[in-house]
Amino acid sequence: MAPSPSAAPLAMLRAQTALELRLTLRRGESVLVTLVLPVLLLVFFSAVAVRGPSAGGEAALPGLGAALGRRPVDTLLPGVLALAVMSTGMVSLGIATAYERHYGVLKRLGGSPLPRPALLGAKILSVLALELGQVVLLLGVAAVLGWRPEVTAPRLALAAGALLLGTAAFGGLGLWMAGSWRAEATLAGANGLYLVLLLLGGVIVPVESLPVPWGSLAALLPSAALAGVLRFALDWRPGPQSALLDFTLLCLWAILAPLLAARTFRWE
Repeated sequence: MAPSPSAAPLAMLRAQTALELRLTLRRGESVLVTLVLPVLLLVFFSAVAVRGPSAGGEAALPGLGAALGRRPVDTLLPGVLALAVMSTGMVSLGIATAYERHYGVLKRLGGSPLPRPALLGAKILSVLALELGQVVLLLGVAAVLGWRPEVTAPRLALAAGALLLGTAAFGGLGLWMAGSWRAEATLAGANGLYLVLLLLGGVIVPVESLPVPWGSLAALLPSAALAGVLRFALDWRPGPQSALLDFTLLCLWAILAPLLAARTFRWE
């Protein structure tokens, strides 16, 4: 029986995806940024909020939602999930791809039987696999910290869709930097942008609690849009109108960032 014409490309895609995932897990800095740091932030800020000097003993940090009667982990988890997507899709993927391009790995792979779309597809699939592990890990840690969600199936579907859109948005930003900047510039730019979005991008502290000038600007960022949709989907923040606006903005980022990467990406 002759093999299917699509069998070889699919086999190459599976093999390259497994390779990309192994390479990512072997890089200590990638493991730190994608798996360790989000968990540490969730645990640390939950502990700070619980032990802070507030009247009720909770939510000492501004904007962590004590007025809504929520535990700190309830308000922190959506933002940390957004942070996990940002660390994997932008920082890890962007830096690794930039150095592969710098050392000529992409050029050599481009001349191999592996089609370039299959290479990009393998990178995307490896990112999604790593993000699935991040989500499972963070949800488990959140459950230990007392997270008890009351969400419906449509909201879970909304959360899953938001994570996919966030992956497209931040993956597009990472590949844009990797394909058009020098490797050293991508390293500095991705880490610098990660730090800025962590502190002032609506991830840990919602944009409503940021100072007015920055809060208005931060509301337009993909990190704030992703975190806003996740807060609504995970039954923390009310207001479907605000969630719809965030979802629309996230869709725009998920379209524009990959288009920018596709137009500017250079393989060598």
